[in-house]
Amino acid sequence: MTTEAMTVSKDKVVFIHYTLSDAAGQVIDSTVGDEALAYLHGHANLIPGLEQALEGRVEGEVFEVVVAPEDAYGARDPGGLIDVPRSALSEEVEVEVGNQVQAMGPEGRMEFTIVSFDDEMVTLDGNHPLAGITLHFALEVGTIREAHADEIKHHRVHPAGHHLMVADSSLDMVVDDADDEIVDAVFPDSSAESV
Repeated sequence: MTTEAMTVSKDKVVFIHYTLSDAAGQVIDSTVGDEALAYLHGHANLIPGLEQALEGRVEGEVFEVVVAPEDAYGARDPGGLIDVPRSALSEEVEVEVGNQVQAMGPEGRMEFTIVSFDDEMVTLDGNHPLAGITLHFALEVGTIREAHADEIKHHRVHPAGHHLMVADSSLDMVVDDADDEIVDAVFPDSSAESV
């Protein structure tokens, strides 16, 4: 008896490996050679363009997708640049171009990137670092499983052993302390070079 491979759809936990590059082919981020990314599909846990590209894919599928800024982190907003007096920053902040600074705004915690500074002022960029960039993904879909009710309730994947009920059979293996066993179970026949 053969079983049909599961497909990516709402309320499924999906494990993926990806390599993210810019238009010039410069690698921005990758899970290859590391732990797979697990996410709950249909709950806005990924950028919209990537989640749409994964919809309907099957376990073991390898593919590439290009995601435009409007389906990722949006266009760069020139109004996202602000100048603040250097004295307004905490003494613990290392003032270097590229460093992140956090501040509390009217809608909660906000992150800024230092883009320039002098002795008196620091220019901060409130745009996401990937705003305005067309993103190129090379992807491999690993294991897909039904989400646990608590995962659906919380809109996110729970790590192995966290909130899993005794009746939950979504993990069909005994997990030791080694995270590598989970990764091997998710991608049993894949090599790091396949993505």
